[in-house]
Amino acid sequence: MTTPTEIDVAPQHGHTPGTARAAFSYRGFRIIFIGLALSNIGTWMQNFTLPAYIDDRTGRPALVGLMVFMQLGPLLVLSIPGGVLADRVSKQKLQLTMQSASVVLTIAIAYFVAGDHPLWTIFAAQLGIGIANALNAPAFQSSMPLLVHRQDLPGAISLNSAMINGTRVVGPVLAAILAVAGMSVSSIFLVNAATYLFFIAALLIVRMPDVRSGNTARGWRSLLTGVTTARHRKVLSRLLLGMFLFSLFSLVYIGLFPSVVRLNLDIAPSSATYRWLYAIWGLGAFFGAISVGTFLSRVDRKVLIVRGFIGFGFALGVFSQLRGPELAFPVGFVLGFFYFMTATAITTTLQLNMKNTERATVMPLWFMVFGGTVPIGNLVFGVVIEWVGARAVLGFGAAFAFFLAWWVDLRRLPPDAFLPEEDGGEPITPTNASRLV
Repeated sequence: MTTPTEIDVAPQHGHTPGTARAAFSYRGFRIIFIGLALSNIGTWMQNFTLPAYIDDRTGRPALVGLMVFMQLGPLLVLSIPGGVLADRVSKQKLQLTMQSASVVLTIAIAYFVAGDHPLWTIFAAQLGIGIANALNAPAFQSSMPLLVHRQDLPGAISLNSAMINGTRVVGPVLAAILAVAGMSVSSIFLVNAATYLFFIAALLIVRMPDVRSGNTARGWRSLLTGVTTARHRKVLSRLLLGMFLFSLFSLVYIGLFPSVVRLNLDIAPSSATYRWLYAIWGLGAFFGAISVGTFLSRVDRKVLIVRGFIGFGFALGVFSQLRGPELAFPVGFVLGFFYFMTATAITTTLQLNMKNTERATVMPLWFMVFGGTVPIGNLVFGVVIEWVGARAVLGFGAAFAFFLAWWVDLRRLPPDAFLPEEDGGEPITPTNASRLV
């Protein structure tokens, strides 16, 4: 069993601190990582199949956006209450309860799709899964980083991000293989329900650390603890607001991917071409995430964030103007790479500027601005796309990424904007304190 005290012991793994290899050497982290990876394969099978099913059934980008909102929208509303809950109850039991609820609701979606039930039944079940995820996420993200020593946290975050995007590739590919083999859409959702058991088993094996903030505020004041922390530490507020704007204006294409490729590239969401394009984009995101903890681990993350926004802006600008599938695959790979290289560098910097006791109250803000804001953009711009087309919407998102490259340049912030080294923050060196070009 992994004990909370292990995080205070200097690591003896023999690997370069902060790398993916160093993080994977911790037994507790390794078990949770593998269990979550196997579970996420099923999740991405469903995340890939369900939007395509809705688009194929209705032909309405707005309804695809609404479905994504049902899944991710609760992060916007319930992340902070979920963080307060995670700070006051057993994080282990909370995660087990939410995972079990997701199993039941996923089976319900499979039943509704198999019986061709009204769309509102599918949306309602998806909303339930979104609520369970919103309440689960703060408990998980405030405890999983404590499975490794703080100096190895960058590698752990890079691995976790790479796993999310690696399963983003494997899940759709597996869904495509099962579909070719004759498996129905509803049966694919049943497979997803079964994969939840891998993560549930990992949670039963590894005792997740349960550090509490000691916050004694009650009522609505308890909901503002994380906001207060972020407001008084400028690096946190700048990263959170920057990610909010990025999610709202530049990441619209993610949830509306089937509609975008149908309108811009004339690729049917039910086709093999669509499945491979989605997988290639996810493969790029995988390499972008793992790069932060491997060959880019020695590059200042402040520089990575700036270059990531610039690279993303160029890639999305090109992708928005494509009119056929020929160039969509290489451009999609580059787009995925810069998307998650940037997101991983941002979340790593965010985590390293929080005390261990602050994660349960601050990380919910991350879920709100990242996962919770994307569906808002999908909901709004799904309607806008029906009016002005996808090219204009994606082109605006590309231009906005260039603005963020300037505004989220942390090298312009003073040293006191970051977590002090004595509180666990990164040491200020001439390399990361000066403005690099």
